[in-house]
Amino acid sequence: MTVLARTVEVTRRYGEVLALDGVSLDIRQGELVGLLGPNGAGKSTLINLLVGLRRPTSGRVELLGGSPADPAVRRGIGVTPQETGLPQALRVGEIVDFVSAHFPEKTDKAELLARFGLEDLVKRQVGSLSGGQRRRLGVALAFAGRPRLVFLDEPTTGLDVEARRALWEGIRAFHAEGGTVLLTSHYLEEVEALARRVVVIGRGRVLADDTVQAVKEIVGVRRVSFGADTLPDLPGVLDVRREDGRFHLVVSDSDALVRELVGSGVPFGGLEIAPTSLEEAFLALTASEAAHV
Repeated sequence: MTVLARTVEVTRRYGEVLALDGVSLDIRQGELVGLLGPNGAGKSTLINLLVGLRRPTSGRVELLGGSPADPAVRRGIGVTPQETGLPQALRVGEIVDFVSAHFPEKTDKAELLARFGLEDLVKRQVGSLSGGQRRRLGVALAFAGRPRLVFLDEPTTGLDVEARRALWEGIRAFHAEGGTVLLTSHYLEEVEALARRVVVIGRGRVLADDTVQAVKEIVGVRRVSFGADTLPDLPGVLDVRREDGRFHLVVSDSDALVRELVGSGVPFGGLEIAPTSLEEAFLALTASEAAHV
């Protein structure tokens, strides 16, 4: 498959801070990739390098077969950063026209607005939009120039559940037509719902890069749930949550934990062992990375 974006042994420093540490990554045509990591892991820095807003301290970055520093190359991408500033006095339709005019090919205006649920807002001034509506507009603009590759940095932050799912459908439609997407999100269920491939970074390094299912299996963790009044000291517990009289544990070795639970003598019932979610796998990966620092 054609590689549309690539980093090769890329490092990026901000003074004494090492934001990225030897990151090598390929984004191939037709992929929908979720980029995960805790705050400060280097996600936004990596996107800024790929779209030409920053240059690496060392290593190589390629975009659409050229350099991300080349404006002609950047016409083939769309970007929604974490924060967008749009002219308050312009109308939604005018903003779309203005952004579209910068590209040799344009997405049909009516199609773009409909895809992101903005068709009824075309004559509204940006300043009169709600925060969620402005965010949807900011995401829609990333698709205005018929891009080959779209970078979405926290695209649904601040949206309610209904608006978030509507935006998911717009992203899915672009991907179904052969488009390529790299997105970051704090909502891990969002990445699990959209992405086919997940890249997890921590402290500037790639910790995992595979399918959603494979990333879950890499960490080997399981979710163990049971009803009990108290929780004994158990081995390999990575996370604990209590809800409606039940303990929900994320554990590294479910067999060892159950043996210890039975041997503890603490009364329990309704034991359930289930595969981990992507969120639990992410917590396990980043916790393990932090423990090795």
